[in-house]
Amino acid sequence: MASHGVGFPIVNALGGVDNPNVDVETGSQLQQTSEEMVVDARALADIRASGLTAVNITLGYTLGDLPPYEHTLRELDVWDGIIAEHADVLTRVHKAEDIWKAYTDERIGVIYGFQNAVAVGDDPALVDDRVGLFAERGVRVIQLTYNQSNHLGDGAMAPENRGLTRFGREVVASLNEHRVMVDLSHSGERTCLEAVRASRQAVSINHTGCRALTDLPRNKTDEELRLVADGGGFVGIYFMPFLAASGHARADDVVEHVLHALNVCGEDAVGIGTDGPVTSIDDLDAYRERLAGHVAERARAGVAAAGERADTLPFVEDLRGVDQFRKLIRRLEQRGVREDVVRKVLGGNFIEFAARVWGG
Repeated sequence: MASHGVGFPIVNALGGVDNPNVDVETGSQLQQTSEEMVVDARALADIRASGLTAVNITLGYTLGDLPPYEHTLRELDVWDGIIAEHADVLTRVHKAEDIWKAYTDERIGVIYGFQNAVAVGDDPALVDDRVGLFAERGVRVIQLTYNQSNHLGDGAMAPENRGLTRFGREVVASLNEHRVMVDLSHSGERTCLEAVRASRQAVSINHTGCRALTDLPRNKTDEELRLVADGGGFVGIYFMPFLAASGHARADDVVEHVLHALNVCGEDAVGIGTDGPVTSIDDLDAYRERLAGHVAERARAGVAAAGERADTLPFVEDLRGVDQFRKLIRRLEQRGVREDVVRKVLGGNFIEFAARVWGG
C-alpha cells in the first residue's frame, strides 16, 4: 500500500511531530518541554501529506536546570499521553516491523529518543537498571552527549576532545544489552570514534553533515562516517545551517552532503535526520526576531554549536513544509541517484539498521 501518497516508507532519523508556530507565540527559551509542544490537527495533517512514515523524536532531558532523571520520566508520561490521544494517527515504534506496520496502516510511527544520556545518572550500579527502564518504557535511541561534555564523554563543542570515559563505556555496553541505538550525533570526534569501537552493536549518527564539505564541529569527518558505516551503522544527513559555510544552507547543500555521505559510507548506510518538524513556520519575520534571543540564550548557557548565529535559520528554507521529502527525492534523482538508492536514503536504510539493533 502506498502510505500517504509517496509509494515507500520515509523515515526521519531525527525530527518532530509538533506545530512549531507555537514557538513564535511563546518566545525564546533554552529548551521546550514536551508539555509545551502542540501536536495538533494541522501538524498531523502536514505529516500525513508529506509522506513521512516514522520519526525519531527528542524527549527527556537534553540541557538546562531540570533534574535529568525525573524530568525524563515525566516526558515519557507526556508522550505516552500524546500518542494515546491521537491513537488513530500516531503509533509507537518498538521494532523495525512497527515502521512497516505504520506504513501499511497509514499511520505515523513515533520513535522515542534522547539527545543526552545524563538521565542514566552517574552511579555505575544503577546504569543497567535505568537503561533497562528506559528501554521498557519504549526508548529506542539514546545519544551519548549533547554539544557540551558530560560524564560519558565530550560533545562536539568540548574543546578538549577527550573521548569516551570509562562510565561512558559502561553505558554503551548497557545500551547494547538492551538493544537501544547508540547515537553519536552531537559527540566529539574522539568520543565518536571510541564509542563505535567500544560498541558490540552497530551505532548511528542520526543527524549530521559532512565535515569534508563544511568544516564545523557538528559535522562528522570522513573517518567517523566510514567507521560507523563499516560496522553496519547508519548516518542521517540533517537539513541544518551547518551544511553551508555561510550558515544559510539550501536544498542543493543537503543534496551535496547526501552524495558525499553515499560516496564515503556506501548506499546501504545513509539516510536523513532533518532535525526539524514538517509544519512550516508561518511568519518568518517574527520568527527571526525571536530566534536572536534564543541563540543568545544558548550561547550564554554554553550549549550552542559553532555556526549558530542570530541570522541563521535552524532549517533549510527551500526544503521545508509538506513537500520537503518529495523535493529531496526529485533533486537526488536529477543528480543521477538510482530509484532504489533514493528509497534506501529516504527510509529503507534506517529500517534495515533498526532491524539489526532492535530486531523485527
